[in-house]
Amino acid sequence: MGCQAIDYLWKTVYLLDDTRRPEIEALAKDLGCEYLTRPDNQHAKAGNLNHAIGKTQGDLLVVFDADFVPTTNFLTRTVGFFQDAQVAMVQTPQSFYNSDPIARNLGLENVLTPEEEVFYRQIQPIRDGAGSVICSGTSFVVRRSALEDAGGFVTDSLSEDYFTGIRLSAQGYRLIYLDEKLSAGLAAENIAAHAVQRLRWARGTLQAFFIKANPLTIEGLNPLQRLAHLEGLLHWFTSISRVGFMFMPLAYSFLGAIPLRATSAELLYFFLPYYLVQVSVFSWLNYRSRSALLSDIYSLVLCFPLAVTVIQAMLNPFARGFKVTPKGTASDRFSFNWNLAWPLLLLFGATAISLWVNFGLCMINGAWTVSPEVAEQVKGLGLGWIWSSYNLIMIGIALLILLDVPRPSPYEWFNLRRTVRLKVKHSESDETFCGITTMLSEIGAEVALTQSGFPALLPPTDSTASVEEALPVTLEILETGLVLSAKVTRTDFEHEFPLVRLMFETIELPQQRKLVEMLFCRPGQWKNRCTPGELQSLWLLFRILLRPKVLFDRKADVSAVSVSQV
Repeated sequence: MGCQAIDYLWKTVYLLDDTRRPEIEALAKDLGCEYLTRPDNQHAKAGNLNHAIGKTQGDLLVVFDADFVPTTNFLTRTVGFFQDAQVAMVQTPQSFYNSDPIARNLGLENVLTPEEEVFYRQIQPIRDGAGSVICSGTSFVVRRSALEDAGGFVTDSLSEDYFTGIRLSAQGYRLIYLDEKLSAGLAAENIAAHAVQRLRWARGTLQAFFIKANPLTIEGLNPLQRLAHLEGLLHWFTSISRVGFMFMPLAYSFLGAIPLRATSAELLYFFLPYYLVQVSVFSWLNYRSRSALLSDIYSLVLCFPLAVTVIQAMLNPFARGFKVTPKGTASDRFSFNWNLAWPLLLLFGATAISLWVNFGLCMINGAWTVSPEVAEQVKGLGLGWIWSSYNLIMIGIALLILLDVPRPSPYEWFNLRRTVRLKVKHSESDETFCGITTMLSEIGAEVALTQSGFPALLPPTDSTASVEEALPVTLEILETGLVLSAKVTRTDFEHEFPLVRLMFETIELPQQRKLVEMLFCRPGQWKNRCTPGELQSLWLLFRILLRPKVLFDRKADVSAVSVSQV
């Protein structure tokens, strides 16, 4: 529906179904778009796209993953670049209309920015200047003739998008990055799906060393382009060093070794200025798209499986095939991911013991006069217990992230203000009330009424009445003229005004199109958000540890829906 709503006359929308489902074919027919499938699933997504190239016409091809919805001005903002015959592709940022599982599990949905923000706000513009824009698999426009010159989408890697962009650049074409959010999709909805996605990206990218589209060896790229792609390849190896830094403080206690020997004065003189400069430069370069402390949390959660995947990819790069990221799921209970947690739990216990031992030795060293030999031996233990304390805090937060909070509904609720009119149906006559939406979704709305006197025939705030037993009303959204039948399922008061929760009844296709366009397709609706600064991030980390969501923010009503700030 979002693709069909794009404001561009000369377009045809194709639904590429790689699982040959009759219900998807029927859906395409009902919506009025073309349906394409193929007899096998060879080469996964790349094979699906290559099959569609031969079955379609048109000078330009636009690709959206199934969970992405474009804004209506997507093509009017991108097509003009193709007046330059050397332009082969225009890539736009990936934006998400739901919170990623890390922010959600920590209770920081409207505070943390997605991990991808750094990439799309900082790295991609730099790559654009270096002629090494990365195709990210969705929300891009590509010239058909250029794609055919490059041999279609690359099929010998899990990251078909990345290497297709490299092959286009090697053919002498330009790839452009348009830093404008023109679509939005679903972020991974639980930590397991988040891990599946990141591990696939890591394995697919590292397959570069073993295929013809290797950006370090392929003909046609200049040295600056190769350098930019080398940075992207080396990025995944940082997970190995991250694991090493987690284990290093244990050497103080369990190996009798002191990796870094330094007195307190030396730490203040050398390490503190270095650390402050590093944090300041990180914040300056990333311009509030990511703080250094919060970035460390994201890297720590998956450092163990990523390190293992990197090693496996270098030893046996094609051992595993394409695995789609699960999306559109729901859960009504807390669940802990033991598969990702067990190495962190072991490390947490070992670090706690190491901290106790190191701190005890430091206390002894400070309380009694010791020989020069012992003093030299314990020199640097102060750094050891500080390091262990930091690791304990970060591992503790990482373990909280691995506890997925309930997500009872697969639908997101948006903080969207629209003036509405409610008509309440009575046996004698109808009553009309005016109000403003406070939240809106594909399945319902929450309305703050601007007048009192709403009928008393409503279920109480703590009612468990079903939707079938609720009061029927008609909701009219005045800006769009959209009229929907609904039932009142919940009432409350906010600042002396009645607050009414509505659940929509059966929605006809024309109504659903208007609703989707209003929720997802408005030009300019997807905005950049600023992440907290370093001091605020430090306070957030302590608040998370002292007030974990699982203990203090559990909802008695498991049918409550999530709210996404837009």
